[in-house]
Parts: sequence; C-alpha cells; structure tokens
Amino acid sequence: MFDLLLRGATLPGGQRGVDIGIAHGRIAAVSPGLEGEALEEIDVTGCLVTPPFVDAHMHMDYALRAGQPRPNETGTLLEGIALWGELRPELSTQSIYDYAKKLCLWSIARGTLMIRSHVDICDDRLLGVQALTQLREDMKPWLDIQLVAFPQDGFLRSPNAQRNLLRALDMGVDVIGGIPHFERTYEDGTQSIRQLMRLAADRGLRVDMHCDEVDDPNSRHIETLTAETVRLGLQGRVAGSHLTSMHSMDNYYVSKLIPLMAEARIGAIANPLVNITLQARHDTYPKRRGLLRVKELQEAGIAVAFGHDCVMDPWYGLGSHDMLEVASMGLHVAQMTGQHEIKACFQAVTTEPARILGLEHYGISPGAEASLVVLQAADEAEAIRLRAERLYVIRRGAVIASATPRKSWVVLDGMERDVDFTRADLERA
Repeated sequence: MFDLLLRGATLPGGQRGVDIGIAHGRIAAVSPGLEGEALEEIDVTGCLVTPPFVDAHMHMDYALRAGQPRPNETGTLLEGIALWGELRPELSTQSIYDYAKKLCLWSIARGTLMIRSHVDICDDRLLGVQALTQLREDMKPWLDIQLVAFPQDGFLRSPNAQRNLLRALDMGVDVIGGIPHFERTYEDGTQSIRQLMRLAADRGLRVDMHCDEVDDPNSRHIETLTAETVRLGLQGRVAGSHLTSMHSMDNYYVSKLIPLMAEARIGAIANPLVNITLQARHDTYPKRRGLLRVKELQEAGIAVAFGHDCVMDPWYGLGSHDMLEVASMGLHVAQMTGQHEIKACFQAVTTEPARILGLEHYGISPGAEASLVVLQAADEAEAIRLRAERLYVIRRGAVIASATPRKSWVVLDGMERDVDFTRADLERA
C-alpha cells in the first residue's frame, strides 16, 4: 500500500512509463508496471517528473523591492548597491519576512523547494538574519532554505562586518560568504578570503563567496579561493558564485585555473539572468556576455549550477523565481543547444545545485525524499523551451501546489482547435 502512486512518468534522462510509489514521505519504489494500491493515484503519462528545482543563489532579503526607494535606471550593479544602501535604514524585520515569505509562495508554485539565500550582515541590526532564520523555520514543512552570511559592503571594508558575521553564525546562519572583489584593495580581497576560509575550517561550515563579479580579467580571487580550499582540506564544501571575470580571462590562464578548481572540487554558480544584465555595461562593441565558462567547467567535471540571484529587487526588476527561465537564459548565453548540453542546463537547476548545497536524500530513487515536480513536458528540452507548467508540486509525498495544463484555443473557419505548443500537439496535427 502506497500513500501516493504516480503512473507512467518520464524521468530525466529519457526513461518512460515509470511508476513512482511513495510511502511515509519517501520514495518506496520506482519501476515500470509497479504493482500495488495507493490512497491516491495520479496518471502522469507523457509528463516529465523531476526532483524539485534548486536555486543555488538568491537574495531573499532583497526580493520583491524593485522600485524602492526608486527604480534602478542605469541597470548597473553599483546603482543597485547604492539603492540598497538608501533602502536599508527603512527596513524592518517584519517587512523583510513578509516580502521573503511571498517569494516562498512563488517558489513553491514554480516547483523550487530548495533555496540557498545570501543575507546581508553589514547592517548592525541584522534584521535580515532575524527575519530569514525565522522564515527558514516556519517554511520547513514546504521548502528548505540555506542561509549564507554575506558581507555586502566588504568583510574588511565595512566597519563591523567581521563582528556581525560571527553574530550571524551564532544566530544560526548555515554558510560563510564573502565578496573579495569589493574590498578596497586586491590585497584586502585576498586577506578576506584567507580569514573567512580559516573561520569555515574551524567551524566546519560550507563556503559560498561572491567572487570576481566584475569584467576585469585581472580579478583572480577564485585562484586564492581554490588554493585555500585545498590548503584547509575543504574540498567539495566551497562554491564560487558569479565568477564573471572568467569571461574576460585569457585562455592560457584559464587552462591553468580550471584544473586547480577541479582538484579542489569547487562548485561554480552562475546567475545567467543577472550576469547577462549587469556585466559588460562599459563595453560598446564587441560586447562580452558576462557569464562564467559553463561548458569548460562542466567538461572538467566541476559542478556548475545556475541561480536566479534576484527577483524584482534593486539590481534586477524582473523575474518570478522560475528556474526554467534561468536554465533557458543560461542555455542561450552559453550557446548550449546540443541535446546533451540542454540536459546539462536542466541539471544546472536540479541535480548540480543539489550537489553543491550538499543536499541529502535528493533524487528519484528508493529511499529518497518524495519531493517531486510533474511538468507539462515530454523531456528536459521541452520543459526549458516552454517553461513548462508545474502540474503538481509534491513535498514529502503530499501535493502542495498544482496548476491546470496550459492550453490555448484558435478559431479558424468557424472551427475551434486546441494548441498547447508541445510535441504531442505536433503529433495530433
């Protein structure tokens, strides 16, 4: 007897006609023609069933504040930072909590059930830490949140950042963050990495640093981050986010850097929507793309994840926390249109961020947590192409969100015809 039985699923990778039996919040069996009864049975024939989407890089304390105190008219990183500085004194713990909880509802509806969020610790009040640690606890039945202590104004540059980061960790923040390229000097950036990595080693914590989020090819803090990872034995526990200077580095240097990153098992987190928007603003033509070297890193066996980064905040006024939109932008910017490359982009918002975040019991196999998303798509390529409807979002065996299948109607010569844009629609033609 199962609590829930999904019939006829298509799995990532292409296996079709698979039944998934769920009991006590776990996946109990995965097999074609699964025998058994269930309290609830759902026919998902022709639909892609995937583990939940994972957002490896988000700023929940900034979310949904676009236009406050005014719009970012230049669209630049620096104006976004300035706007946040103006908005920060007006914040309250409750307002941060309320906006972030609204984002959580959007996330659940989009099938994103795991989020790693950076939280600003440069405000001495630590309002964001208070709000998001509480929200993390309150949302546990429906989604998981990892929090990163993020010194937005610089770990060494901001007067109280070092003390505040320690306070944030003591308040329960999970991961140590940094922003070495925003320190006053390159030497300070290097020193900030060494201090933060030492702290992570001492406390047994993971690290996720905003690193080299600039167009300068000489911004090479990722090299120091990699070296410290190996020196301190933190392999597999460290991620570099953004790494946009890689799009400007010369190929010879990168040919040395990537093997070092692979040796350190550094995770690389790109943010395609925001990287393509904020980077190369000073370029005329030719204009750089502003994304880390996705293909080359993947080919070296490095885990590459795509994050949303911003949703309607002072840096990026668009978005609805749709990780398929993120995968689509990553696919286009990185020119990853081969079939295996498209699947890799889908993995960059599912299995790869799960690996970087160290998520246990993630996936579709017996014993895994029964958290799944049923998509109105035949495979990964169709899911990205259509930003497919999330027909069912399942959390530990319970349906917590659903949507009606997307369909349009066209009237030609007095006859009504259905259109849903899938390949099945072509076959019906």
